[in-house]
Amino acid sequence: MSAPAHHRLAVDVGGTFIDYILLDERDGSVVIDKQPATASALADEFVRGLQRLPVAPSELSMFIHGTTVALNTLVQERGAKTALLTTAGFRDVLELGRAGRPAIYDLRYQPAEPLVPRYLRREVTERTAPDGAVLVPLDLDAVRAEVEFLAAHGVEAVAICFLHAYANPAHEAAVAELVRAMLPGVSVTASSELVREWREYERTATTVANAYTQPLFSRYASTIDSRVQELGYSRGVAFMRSNGGVMTLAAAGGRPVETLGSGPAGGVIGAHALSERTGIRNIVCADVGGTTYDVALIQDGEIVERSNTDIAGRPVMGSVIDIVSVGAGGGSIASIDPTSGSLRVGPESAGASPGPAAFGLGGELPTVTDAQVVLGLLDPDRFLGGRMHLDRERAETALSKHLGEHRDLTQLAGGVMAIAQANMANAIRIMTTQRGLDPRGFAMLSFGGGGGLFAAGVAEELGITSVLVPQAAAGFSAWGMLTADYREDATLTRVHDVDAASAPDLRDAFARLAEEARASLVAYGFAPGALQAAFSADVRFRGQDHTITTPVEPSWLDGDAAGLVAHLPGAFAARHRQRYGHGEDGAAVQVVTLRCRAIAPVTSPRTVGVFADTPAQPVAHRRVWFPATGWVERVPVYEREQMSADDVLAGPCVLDEWTTTVIVPPGWTAALDEHGTAVLTHEPAHHTEQDDDEKAGA
Repeated sequence: MSAPAHHRLAVDVGGTFIDYILLDERDGSVVIDKQPATASALADEFVRGLQRLPVAPSELSMFIHGTTVALNTLVQERGAKTALLTTAGFRDVLELGRAGRPAIYDLRYQPAEPLVPRYLRREVTERTAPDGAVLVPLDLDAVRAEVEFLAAHGVEAVAICFLHAYANPAHEAAVAELVRAMLPGVSVTASSELVREWREYERTATTVANAYTQPLFSRYASTIDSRVQELGYSRGVAFMRSNGGVMTLAAAGGRPVETLGSGPAGGVIGAHALSERTGIRNIVCADVGGTTYDVALIQDGEIVERSNTDIAGRPVMGSVIDIVSVGAGGGSIASIDPTSGSLRVGPESAGASPGPAAFGLGGELPTVTDAQVVLGLLDPDRFLGGRMHLDRERAETALSKHLGEHRDLTQLAGGVMAIAQANMANAIRIMTTQRGLDPRGFAMLSFGGGGGLFAAGVAEELGITSVLVPQAAAGFSAWGMLTADYREDATLTRVHDVDAASAPDLRDAFARLAEEARASLVAYGFAPGALQAAFSADVRFRGQDHTITTPVEPSWLDGDAAGLVAHLPGAFAARHRQRYGHGEDGAAVQVVTLRCRAIAPVTSPRTVGVFADTPAQPVAHRRVWFPATGWVERVPVYEREQMSADDVLAGPCVLDEWTTTVIVPPGWTAALDEHGTAVLTHEPAHHTEQDDDEKAGA
């Protein structure tokens, strides 16, 4: 009999590093590690990091994996040779898209090329009405001829998306069965198996994206599974989903499009757990990685989600955590714009290979990390706890050579940091001020390897006065995965007025969705009695086109669902007012899409704060540049693990731990809360009329 397993492992594969968080369930202690993420040898790097952990895979009780494999496949357009079978007359939906221009002032804007060339977009004789009625029967003989054509052209994946299949999936199901029989080994994705919502372009694009990424993702997932099984782990790898839940390996292999945002989602789930633990209900989640700066919100204690997203100019439908990403990470490349001659940062990144110039791995272009080395924000001898040495001379050479040999090096590096910080602040404004929210009413949770370097500066620019930097911030996304529940979403587009006549139909539709979502989790092995269900609906005022997703309380669906009629219109109107500044209570509203999420809760891991018994003393001093003061010659450097529970450190100072550096600028203080989270606090200067008089007199 094998010994009981007491450890959970989460592994987050990013664009630059692979993060490992190993949690001991008995005492809440964690082990953190990092491994370079080399795209050409990702599985080998993955296993190399596993073998360095102090616990063998056979001793793990849970293994959760977040990965950017599907995302990178889509963004880099290196997926499978994909075909599309669609309703006659609709082969060009994928190329026509929408009439709106995402960048209305960019005269050179070009939409993303379709992932399926026109000759592989094949039409099928069939037609279904919006209510599910069959208008034109399916011609299976014609389908066989089209499949033979696809076989002759060596397609590796087939997407099937028929008009109004969300209302009646029978034709898609028949064609999917035929294609799987005629083309064994070829990936097949039917839209009705993936997403049952209206909007033909978005539904088609999502189905194609899934088919396009499925072969490569499935091979990667199978490789990871077999490699960890060879090392003794037999419980099955779970994959992080874009909606913040986890799914089995088999489900992820069939629906890789649901993992596109899996890495950033882990951090937001961790932020939600931190919100519940601390009672802070409004949090800006800011994840600084090597390539991107990812922003999400916890609002009123709940994660802000959306029902669709955009990846590399292509829409993807499905419940996802609402995350805004900008190309501003540690590896973001600084350059001079050839047209304007101005300095710019990102979105291109040096990644892990060749990496920033300071890494000494062959990179020659200047990056944000190089600027941080030049400004003393990063100590070349203490990076990653001394495991990796940074080359200051190479960083200086890269900045000078590519940004201006005759310019002051400090000004160049400061300019790079200012632009990166402005890009980050603007990403937060998109999530807050542009939606009618005041960022000053939020705390900022900053994580990721570079989070602590920017946190206070970005917060101060936005008027945020409290910043949280968790323990092991570089691996916080991986830690968040350990708190994630198993989730399954079921959706259905049904347009109904919200009134007494339609309420019973809506109640019954929600019940069917709940049964469907729960059945998926039961198939994973969860007991029906342990499952929870949450409901929401995409709602609009009658006459509108677009909707706002609005939570539906289960009690509203009791009896004849009178509670739905009584409460849903008002709840929607309140959200409409917050988003757009207006919204009439009592106006007629319609439900467009019904949503249900079944949840199999996972026991949340305990964490323990680590505190020293005596007040912290500086372990070093170094010269650091701050925007407000310029160079400060002797800035004290503290080891975070040497801080006591009573320490309150006044800036300017630096907090170091082996995966993260936290900069505490002048005017800020740093302390640890009861959970070991570093809390940075800023006291804004009080502005008075006397101050104005003194300045005028001066």
